[in-house]
Amino acid sequence: MRVFLLASAIFTWSVSAHAETKAIINGTVHTVTESGVLTNATVLIEDDMIVAVGNDVDVPDDATVIDAGGRPVTPGLINVFSKIGLLEVGQVNAADDYSFSGAPFSAAFDVTPGLNPESVLIPITRVDGVTRAVTIPSGRGAVFAGLGAVVHLGVTDDMVVKDKAAQYSAFGGRAADAMGGARGGLAVFMRQAFEDALHFDKNRRNFDQNRTRDYVLHHLDLEALLPVLYGEISLVVDVNRASDMRVLIAMADDYNIRMVFNSAREAWKVATDLAEANIAVIIDPSNNLPTNFDNIYATQDNARLLYEAGVKTIVATTSFNDLNNPRNVTQLAGIAVANGLPFDAALAAITRNPAEVFGIGDDFGTLEVGKEADVVVWEGDPLELVTLPTHVFIKGELMPMDNRQLRLRDRYKDLNNETPMQYR
Repeated sequence: MRVFLLASAIFTWSVSAHAETKAIINGTVHTVTESGVLTNATVLIEDDMIVAVGNDVDVPDDATVIDAGGRPVTPGLINVFSKIGLLEVGQVNAADDYSFSGAPFSAAFDVTPGLNPESVLIPITRVDGVTRAVTIPSGRGAVFAGLGAVVHLGVTDDMVVKDKAAQYSAFGGRAADAMGGARGGLAVFMRQAFEDALHFDKNRRNFDQNRTRDYVLHHLDLEALLPVLYGEISLVVDVNRASDMRVLIAMADDYNIRMVFNSAREAWKVATDLAEANIAVIIDPSNNLPTNFDNIYATQDNARLLYEAGVKTIVATTSFNDLNNPRNVTQLAGIAVANGLPFDAALAAITRNPAEVFGIGDDFGTLEVGKEADVVVWEGDPLELVTLPTHVFIKGELMPMDNRQLRLRDRYKDLNNETPMQYR
């Protein structure tokens, strides 16, 4: 049997006789592609893949059918700045696997071995439509913090989608304090670290024989910086001041680094430069007021101005207190829309754009044939604060719409229950 898709073009995909097939029908499908929004459309899922999207899809008789009833259907959301799987309770050190200090290295710190697929935050997050996340390290004052990982929030233990997905760093007032308080010293240190990493790679035999010069970082850190310098992964830099971004843009050009700016509250002031340098920006649209001398030009229309300049923009929970609340990403995207960012661009900022920047764009981030089936059906506008999903698929599997918070709510909802509270 073949499934036929008629949208802007015709696609075909062979359907095996033993495949598990699901069909989401009658949806307002936000493809986040050039096909745009398709009304009364169908998304056909076979096993873990999307095999058809469109208005003229032949649904197999044995398919499990979900009638969206005209409601929005979107790709699964991704929050690229989270602690999910690494932190349960912020005040308990034993529950913290995202921060690291006291060792001779920092850039080499990899969050992957500390990930917990049983974290109670995962089901809390996925019932709000977030199906993937980038979970990040914190270096606690180190210039280079370590390596983050892309994870999926499904029910299986193999949560890692891409390990060592990006290296994390910081540039600005706080980061400069670690180097003696001056940005100039910080810039010199970063450049020297890059030079040392390249020198180390070319002189490994001499290094093993203790015949090289001294390096500013541990050799494991230098090893961890090489994928950045060879263009294999991005360097995500926490930075806010426009002048700091100009320094980093020049550094990225000198070393051919795929740089991404995080937080970036003054990014709108250098939007043209960012677009020309092909530097993506991760922002939290709720951070629209100055909080220190690094972001005195913060503004509520940062997202709109970046979008209009052609900067690839990602919306995420970049505030420290929100890192373990990645589900808040829909609220933040809605704030950006309220301040001028087009709805389609806001949806792309939490689906397609982050997938492309973090190297999973071939498999995730849009609703189109050949992508992994992370699909969400919503009650209404997904960027409205009170809207919730009705169905969440991760890699083609329908997720249980349940979590510990909901069970606690239901447990104590009936105050007139004859069973004493402590025995419920």
